[in-house]
Amino acid sequence: MMRRQQSFRFEDQDSSSMAMRMNRRFSRVESGADLKDYFDRGDIASRENRWNFEVAWEVANKVGGIYTVIRSKAYVSTEEMGEQLCMMGPYKESCARTEMEEMEFPRGNPLLDAVNTLRSRGYKIHTGRWLVDGNPQLILFDIGSAAWKLDQFKSEMWEKCNIGIPHLDIETNDAVILGFMIAEFLEEFRNFAISYSQNNELSPPRIVAHFHEWQAGVGLIVLRTRQVEIATVFTTHATLLGRYLCAGNTDFYNNLDKFAVDEEAGKRQIYHRYCLERGATHLSHIFTTVSEITGYEAEHLLKRKPDIITPNGLNVKKFSAIHEFQNLHAVAKEKINEFVRGHFYGHMDFDLDKTLYFFIAGRYEFGNKGADIFIESLARLNAMLKHERPDTTVVAFLIFPTKTNNFNVDSLRGHAVIKQLRDTINNVQQAVGKRMFDTCLKGHIPGPDELLQKDDLVKIKRCMFAMQRDSMPPVTTHNVADDWNDPVLAAIRRCHLFNSVHDRVKMVFHPEFLTSTNPLFGIDYEEFVRGCHLGVFPSYYEPWGYTPAECTVMGIPSVTTNLSGFGCFMQEHISDPKSYGIYIVDRRYIGLENSVQQLSTFMMEFSRLNRRQRIIQRNRTERLSDLLDWRTLGIYYRQARVKALQAVYPDYVDESAMYGSRSNLIFSRPHSEPPSPTSSRHTTPAPSVHGSDDEDSVDEETELKELGIK
Repeated sequence: MMRRQQSFRFEDQDSSSMAMRMNRRFSRVESGADLKDYFDRGDIASRENRWNFEVAWEVANKVGGIYTVIRSKAYVSTEEMGEQLCMMGPYKESCARTEMEEMEFPRGNPLLDAVNTLRSRGYKIHTGRWLVDGNPQLILFDIGSAAWKLDQFKSEMWEKCNIGIPHLDIETNDAVILGFMIAEFLEEFRNFAISYSQNNELSPPRIVAHFHEWQAGVGLIVLRTRQVEIATVFTTHATLLGRYLCAGNTDFYNNLDKFAVDEEAGKRQIYHRYCLERGATHLSHIFTTVSEITGYEAEHLLKRKPDIITPNGLNVKKFSAIHEFQNLHAVAKEKINEFVRGHFYGHMDFDLDKTLYFFIAGRYEFGNKGADIFIESLARLNAMLKHERPDTTVVAFLIFPTKTNNFNVDSLRGHAVIKQLRDTINNVQQAVGKRMFDTCLKGHIPGPDELLQKDDLVKIKRCMFAMQRDSMPPVTTHNVADDWNDPVLAAIRRCHLFNSVHDRVKMVFHPEFLTSTNPLFGIDYEEFVRGCHLGVFPSYYEPWGYTPAECTVMGIPSVTTNLSGFGCFMQEHISDPKSYGIYIVDRRYIGLENSVQQLSTFMMEFSRLNRRQRIIQRNRTERLSDLLDWRTLGIYYRQARVKALQAVYPDYVDESAMYGSRSNLIFSRPHSEPPSPTSSRHTTPAPSVHGSDDEDSVDEETELKELGIK
C-alpha cells in the first residue's frame, strides 16, 4: 500500500518561506576553501599535541551505510591528522580478517601504554592498520572479553543516567560493553599522554573523540558522566525514532512537532535505545547531523539543534581524459545488454540502441526508499511511451535484497539459450570464413550456397527454435520466498507491468546485491551503475542518500527528492539541478499524487533526450563530483572538532587556520563548468547534430561550442 503523503501545512506562512527559514536555522561553517589546505600528515597536530579518535560500530565492520562514510573519509582524515588519528570499533573476526593488518604501536607511544593497561584488566584488544586508502591506525575491542562486566556497566548506567537496559537486547548489551571499554581506554590514554607530555616538555595534550550513532554514543555518555576532560563530537546519520516512525507508514514530516517522543519510543520497545541516543546528543560538546533535513528531524525528536551540518562525501577519483568515464559507461552498458538479451529471449522485439536502463537500489524499505511511487510512475511512463515514443523501451531494475529460494529457472535458461546461439554463430562464422578463403584462393568469388551450407542452416534453426517461449519474460530473477506478500511484486501486479510485448517499460526485480560472481549479470554494483542511464531514488526518508551521490560522481544522472539530504544539498548549491542531471521530486510540499505525476514527467523528459543530449548531460553531472569530494566536505568535520576543542580547552587556538585561504566555504561549480542553463536559451542540453551520435564523440570543447559558450 502506498505511503500516505500530504503537503506541509504551515500556519501564517507559505511553504517557501518556511524552507528558507529552515535553511538559516543551522550553523554554516566559515573556514578554508577546502580540506586540502590542511593536508600535512599531522605535522601541525603533532606540534600542538592534538589527538583525534573516531569511534563507530562500522569501523572495519561492514554492516551499514556508515561503513561507507568512515571508510571513504579515511584517506582525507589521515592526510590531515597522520599518526595523530586513531579509529576505534568492535572486533568482528569475519570482517577484521580481510580489513585489518594487525601490528603493535611503537614503544613509548601513549597509545601502546593505554592498550597494555586495558589488556592487563583482561580485555582483548587488537591494534593495527585498516587496509583502505590512507591506512589509518586501528584499535578494535573484543566485546566478548569484557562481557563478564556487563552487569557492572549496566548498574553504572542506571545509577548515573537512570537508563535501564533490557537483558534480552543483545545489540544494546554489546553497545554498552563497547562504550565502557572505549571510555576506559580514552581515560587511560589521557593519563599516559599527560605524563608523556610532561616528560618530553610538550604542551598539554588536547584530545577530541568523535562518536557516530547511538551504538558508539554509550562511550560518550560514560566519558561525560565520569567527567573525563576530553572534547566530544556526536554525529547522528539518522535518528533512531525517525526510522521506526517512517517504517510505520506515518505522515512523518507533517507531525514532527506533534509526536510524544517518549511514548512513541516506548510503544516500539526502543525507549532505552532512544534514551542512549538522546543522552549522547545532549552530553556532547558539539552535535552534528549529515543534512539539513536530518537536523530538522533531530531538533524535534532529540530536542537539540545540530551545531554544524556535516554532509557525507566520497573519495572522487578523477580521470585524466574527460571522455574516459563515457567509455566506461559504454563498456558497462554492453554487459547489461548481454543480461537483457538472455532475460528477454524470445521477446527481443525492441532495439537495444533505443533502450534506456533505469534502476533503484538500497535497503528493502519499500516506502522509505520510494519504490512505491517509482513503480506507480513507471506504469504511467509506460502509457506515455506507448502513445508518444513507441520505439523507445525502458528497462527498470529494482535491486533490493530480500529472502529468496533460488534463481528463477526461466531466467537461467534464457542465458544458456543465448550462449548456445552465440557459440553456434561463432562456429558458423569460422567455417564460412575458411570456405571463403579457400574459394578466393582458387581464383573466383564464392556464391551464397558455397558459403552457408545446409548443415549450418540446420544448426542455426535449431537454436532459434529453442529460443521460442510461450510465457512472458519473468519480472524477477529469483524465486522470492514470500512471493504473494512481497511489496514490490504486489505493486507490479497492481500496475500490470508484466513485460508483455506491448509494454514499453520492462521490469526486472533482482532481490540480491550485485557482485561480479553473479551468474546472471557478472558485474559488480559500481559497474552496473556506470552502465545504466538514470538512477531513480524517490525516497520518503533518506537522511543523506549515498546511492544518488555515487551516481553523480560516476557521471550518471539521478532522481532524488527534497526529503533526502542529498536532494536538499544539491538544491542549495546548484541553481538549476535538472539541467545537470539531478532531478528533484517534491515529496514535501505537494501531495502524493502530484509527486507521482512529477516523477513520471521527469522520466518521460529524460526518455525524450537523444544520445548526444544524454552524453552532454553526463558530462555536466560528472563535473558536480567536486561538490561531493571529501576534500571539499571534510572541512565540516574539521570545524566540528575545532569547536569541540575550544569548548573544552578555551585557550586553544587553531594554529593551522593561519595557513591557506580564509574564504567562506561555498560550493561553487568547478571553473571548467559552463554557466547554469537557467541563464541560457534552452533549459535542456542543446539538440543533436545529425550524424554525431557516437558514444564517445562529445568532448568538453564541442559541448561548449554547441551550447554557445565561449
